[in-house]
Amino acid sequence: MNEMLLHDTKILIIEDDEAIADLLSYGLSQEGFQTCTSNSGALGMKKLDQFKPDLLLLDWMLPDVSGLDICKIVTHRYNIPILMITAKSDITDKVLGLEFGADDYITKPFDLREVTARIRTIIRRLEQADLVNKQETANENLIQLKNIMIIPDERIVKKDGNIVDLTPKEFDLLKTLIDHPRKIFTRSELLEFIWGYDFAGDTRTVDTHIQRLRKKLNASGLIKTVFGIGYKFEKQEE
Repeated sequence: MNEMLLHDTKILIIEDDEAIADLLSYGLSQEGFQTCTSNSGALGMKKLDQFKPDLLLLDWMLPDVSGLDICKIVTHRYNIPILMITAKSDITDKVLGLEFGADDYITKPFDLREVTARIRTIIRRLEQADLVNKQETANENLIQLKNIMIIPDERIVKKDGNIVDLTPKEFDLLKTLIDHPRKIFTRSELLEFIWGYDFAGDTRTVDTHIQRLRKKLNASGLIKTVFGIGYKFEKQEE
């Protein structure tokens, strides 16, 4: 686990036994975590908003409210993992905690090293899931057309790995066609979409930009001319 990440990870401990809470707070602080403690459910809920923890260490049995109820509320309102601390050893109770939204549980009496290990495991799992999500999002934002790659957010087009120098209008024209595969656009529609209603030019402007796009990308097979009407984008089969 990255050391800087540990110092950035905040853990809220909701535990009514002061000795256990202090032990957890001290031990986790020694491991590099930022900690905050609460001895009741009500105070713990307030500290959730104030402290904004990355993980909740939650006792099942609290003096004012059930840890299960807090678990249910936190799961519904917040996007943070929960490690339940319970004196209950029955497997049914443990399963119940997981069903209420806990990510893991640990049974009293416990070894602080096991608590730390379980916290690290939860955080590592979340990191991996976050990385996968980011990669999937990044991949969704990329448009790959054989040897042509388009990065819409950066307005970059690459051919065979090399950046193609497109003008803003050429990029907008390409993106418009790609976003509507097989849709036939008239020259007038493209003129209005890309250049705007107030543009003083004529439809020959569209033809000129299409020719430039085809030449720069060698994409005559992708940008098809529909004679007498206009143009359409047609993705070729791999």
